Amino acid sequence: VHLIPVHPIREDGLNPKSRKRIMPDLLTEPPAIDPVYEAHVYCNIPTIAERSMEGHAPHYFKLVSVQVLIRHGDRYPLYAIPKTKRPDIDCMLLPSRKPSHPQLEAFIKHMSKGSAAQMDGSLSSLPRYPSHSLCEMGELTQTGVVQHLRNGQLLREIYINKHKLLLNDWTAKQLYLETTGKSRTLQSALALLYTFLPDFDWKKINMRHQWSTIFCSGSCDCPMRNHYLEEEQRRQYSLRVKNNDLEKIYVDMAKIVGIPTRQLRASNPIDSLLCYFCHNVSFPCTKTGCIGMEHFKVIKRHQLEDERERQEKKLYFLYALLATHPLLNQTVNRLQRIAEGKKEEVFVLYSAHDVTLSPVLSALGITEARFPRFAARLVFELWQDGKRPKEHFIRILYNGADVTFQTSFCKDYYKHSSKPMCPLEKFVNYVKRDMFLVFNSTSYYDACRRRPL
Repeated sequence: VHLIPVHPIREDGLNPKSRKRIMPDLLTEPPAIDPVYEAHVYCNIPTIAERSMEGHAPHYFKLVSVQVLIRHGDRYPLYAIPKTKRPDIDCMLLPSRKPSHPQLEAFIKHMSKGSAAQMDGSLSSLPRYPSHSLCEMGELTQTGVVQHLRNGQLLREIYINKHKLLLNDWTAKQLYLETTGKSRTLQSALALLYTFLPDFDWKKINMRHQWSTIFCSGSCDCPMRNHYLEEEQRRQYSLRVKNNDLEKIYVDMAKIVGIPTRQLRASNPIDSLLCYFCHNVSFPCTKTGCIGMEHFKVIKRHQLEDERERQEKKLYFLYALLATHPLLNQTVNRLQRIAEGKKEEVFVLYSAHDVTLSPVLSALGITEARFPRFAARLVFELWQDGKRPKEHFIRILYNGADVTFQTSFCKDYYKHSSKPMCPLEKFVNYVKRDMFLVFNSTSYYDACRRRPL
């Protein structure tokens, strides 16, 4: 056996250290996971200007609609590690503190005048921006606000300045805005809209409240969706108990903190540790010792391995198809109305969570996509062919990368077409019919009730 050095090139263009190993089988050997690099990607700290592929099309194509699904920006943890001091992070917005944005100061002033906005139900009682000197659990941070100010600015340069999707005299009917009932999703939506809209007018902002994190609206009754989710959770548990390194790390951390291992695991420490990591704050210490980078790496690596196995085992995919059909069906119906000439709801924004975006990516067949980072965005563009005005096409972009031809319904079309996008009817047929084939069904209602053979 000849040992040869291998130099894998990482996504960030850096050459990791050469390690001598047996020649890899390129078809079967998964790439080495770098948990620290992946955690940096997940944090999505606003630094350099982002390049994106949104709005790219041949010159004779006309952009007629854009629908955006976002994950909220950087937030304070939802869980605390017992018996440790909470991460010391300030959720007051200070334009002089990094990361900042040129429009942050104007955004704060504008948000304080939000009484004219129409907000569904409980949304009206939520704060328009974060404002606690020690963040509350789950609260959007200044980083999270800046991430979406940047998202809005980037989309404005493409869709407003270049493609004139909305003009200066835009009306409330041209927007459809929906958010879950968490302050972090409402505030993320407002930050993006503030830098995106030609003129942010509170009187034209009509924000709808979505009670379900999978945006299933009135079609949430689906027993088989719950069945596949339970199966997926069993798979997760099985993978975890097989991981001896992970178990040792949990035992070690529990000793440091002084609680039973089971209690530590239940406190979901990775959620808290990611906050320390993303904000460059030292991991917590007690009299017994400190939680360190090695603990973090092992837990993060397991998380990444879990995502990989999740793709392979397909239980999550079956859950995702049933979980996301109501939202995708709403998306398709709106795109069809616009293709028929309706001028309403040409810009749509859903402000949501990782548990919203992740199943949508899976249901579309975009298996290469990373788990949704903070302030992730998934964009559906609808284009009209100027040479054949009755023909409409879609492009799907994830964090600025064109993933249209990674989708299960359009990857074959790419092989025999010169068009850089996907015919709208392929997306329509997938959502209305083909999504249910794997369940041996013809409708959402039937698929939700048909037990697997």
